[in-house]
Amino acid sequence: MLSVRGLGKDYGARTAVKALDLEVARGECVGLLGPNGAGKTTAISMICGVVTRTRGSVAIAGHDLATAPFAAKARLGLVPQDLAIYEELTPVENLEFFGALYGLDRARLQARIAAVLDVVGLSDRAGEPARRFSGGMKRRLNLAAGLLHEPELLILDEPTVGVDPQSRNRIFETVKRLHGSGTTIIYTSHYMEEVEELCDRVAIIDGGAIIADGAIADLVAKHTGRGVELELAGDVEAAVARVTPLGEVTRTGSAIRVVPHGALAPVIAAIEEGGASITRIESHEANLEAVFLALTGHELRDER
Repeated sequence: MLSVRGLGKDYGARTAVKALDLEVARGECVGLLGPNGAGKTTAISMICGVVTRTRGSVAIAGHDLATAPFAAKARLGLVPQDLAIYEELTPVENLEFFGALYGLDRARLQARIAAVLDVVGLSDRAGEPARRFSGGMKRRLNLAAGLLHEPELLILDEPTVGVDPQSRNRIFETVKRLHGSGTTIIYTSHYMEEVEELCDRVAIIDGGAIIADGAIADLVAKHTGRGVELELAGDVEAAVARVTPLGEVTRTGSAIRVVPHGALAPVIAAIEEGGASITRIESHEANLEAVFLALTGHELRDER
């Protein structure tokens, strides 16, 4: 559904995106993650054709964005992070405008407006100016505009950021249903639990390049320091010697981290048999957030 090859963007001497390669299969949901300033928004903007690329190529459903832009964009739906609605217009008027841009005929447009307003829970507010809406309602209208023409590929850039829990849940459940019905989705979010629940795989971008790409379980297994950390007192050397056959062991002073081959109980027993006692034990959860921090670091990032 999406093929990105060597995609890059330079702003003068500064490279925002180096050379991005990304393949997304039909019906797949891919999480595109990265810290602030990593190049996510620039990459999405190039994929959608709203920022001119410096190099590389983009094809949507087999249509090259450079040589067949209309055919490519007709299959694409974009829900941007910044609201793209007219607040003086009602939801119906907003959707009539965007539907006209998509080239939907009158009968289909009216049917689709009714359908998407129902999906996002705004049918009962369809005649009110959007300026009266809460932030969550505006986000849901933003989503409705992206769904109006039934795109084959839907790109969602932080669709649930800054909204109330009810709107966030409505948007997320809508995305889950779309994925279940076969829509291809690229999903960016800083809510890792959303990505873990929704996406088939993730691609992590940093420094303008993809630094990891794969199924979440595979990335967790490869990149996280999972297991337990134990602070020991007594004969640490003897304890490490006894624990080593039972798992992967790393030592820092009197603390050891163990990823057991099996249950934890034999590890604890081996430590005590080695003449040491445990003064502190801490479990390290293996999840997508741990992968993200391991690959991109713990330092604060600010948008430039």
